[in-house]
Amino acid sequence: MTISDWLMIAAVFLGPIVSVRLTRYLDDKREIRERKLNIFKTLMATRAYNVSWAHVEALNRIDLEFNKNHKKEKEVIDAWKEYLDLLSDSDVPNDQWVTKRVELLVELLHKMAKVLRYDFDKTHIKNSSYSPRVHSQTEVEQNTLRKELIEVLEGLRSLPMEIKNWPKSNNES
Repeated sequence: MTISDWLMIAAVFLGPIVSVRLTRYLDDKREIRERKLNIFKTLMATRAYNVSWAHVEALNRIDLEFNKNHKKEKEVIDAWKEYLDLLSDSDVPNDQWVTKRVELLVELLHKMAKVLRYDFDKTHIKNSSYSPRVHSQTEVEQNTLRKELIEVLEGLRSLPMEIKNWPKSNNES
């Protein structure tokens, strides 16, 4: 047998194996990117609703999906750590905290956009989300309702009552 015969036999046996391994490798890479994209899309979609469950869950998945050994992805993880530090800091005055929170979230999203090859600048990320006023108003009302209901249930607040019609007693007939 010649070398070309051996090469042909090797190609026949190794071709399908290499093909399957290459397909699996590409599928794994695509799946990893899709998970990162899912986090990014969720955070972009909920950036005006930072207390939504989806937003919080996406933030908590950053450590799982982004690789600290990859330079650009490490920048995402570092930005997430800085953002998380602020979220946990109750010593910062509220007005400064809110401003800094937005700034750090925008920075995080901008770094994620670069890793995922989206061309968003920080101004676009910060100013291009839509949040109807009625949503924030509803959220404030729900929080107030919850707080006051808890106070009633804990006995810290009473329900105001006014009796409009007294039932007639048997003597008044």
